[in-house]
Amino acid sequence: MNEDITLNPERTNRGMQQLQHEEIALERSDDMQMQQQMQMKQAKGLKCPYCGAMNEPEAVFCASCGNPIGKTTCPNCGAELDPDADFCEVCRHYIRTDVCSFCGARLKGHEAFCPECGSPRGGIVCPVCHTLNDFAFCKQCGTPLTDEAHQLLEQMKQLPEYLELQQLASEVQQLSLTLPYSSERELVREQLNTKLRERVLKLLAEDRGVVNPAIPESDRKRLSKEEYEAQKKERLDKISAILDKMAQGPQFKPAQVRNYAMACKPQGVRLAWECNYKHALHSSPCGCAKPQLGGKWVVLGKNTKKEINDDI
Repeated sequence: MNEDITLNPERTNRGMQQLQHEEIALERSDDMQMQQQMQMKQAKGLKCPYCGAMNEPEAVFCASCGNPIGKTTCPNCGAELDPDADFCEVCRHYIRTDVCSFCGARLKGHEAFCPECGSPRGGIVCPVCHTLNDFAFCKQCGTPLTDEAHQLLEQMKQLPEYLELQQLASEVQQLSLTLPYSSERELVREQLNTKLRERVLKLLAEDRGVVNPAIPESDRKRLSKEEYEAQKKERLDKISAILDKMAQGPQFKPAQVRNYAMACKPQGVRLAWECNYKHALHSSPCGCAKPQLGGKWVVLGKNTKKEINDDI
């Protein structure tokens, strides 16, 4: 005859204790498995470089602070890109479909023209050099292509720094048209040409009845090679100092950085745009994947060792 456990309190207590031990062991086992899974997940996950939080391996933005993490790919060529890049430096295409490349306005993705600035999604052909552009200024010749670009350029012309920059660039361009002499023979020939010029002008003036005419000096006085290099360096150093003052910090919209940089670019000087993203040199900010981080124009010397990541 089986023993009734309800009539045996001691045996009942032992059974209850055994069940409790088994439940505790199961809970500990589950906790260990969960910890192991969490550790494996963290090992495979992405650590945010901004706040240190761990994210899913496939995460593009941090779930904690919202900053971009990880990588994405270019829809045109498949190159690996940062998630907040709007331009592929490999295939040189603008890749955002939700942001206007000309003004930075938000798009729904299917408009043929930007509702903010009216620019076509397919780009604008420059009327001067016929280059197809995705941005407000021509990346080839710098011509403003949108109403906003024209307005920005007019605003820049009111700034004293811009006016000085353009004046110095014009002087550099004029210097580049002169041919410095590099030998004593060329100097003597130049002096003889100067005397011949003065004699011809004097004879012409006397033929008109002018007595003791004042002969103006030539505007194109030739310089020695040393004088030429010194004057050019002086102007280029001043241009470089002004460009450093006009350097841009981070901005919210990449279009703001591109448009401002192209508006203040002086003509007639060999320049490159150095971005804060990779500190690489581009022929313009139109070729940078993340211009919103800022950058500046830098003067390139004749024998510079820096290479331009040409985006044209």
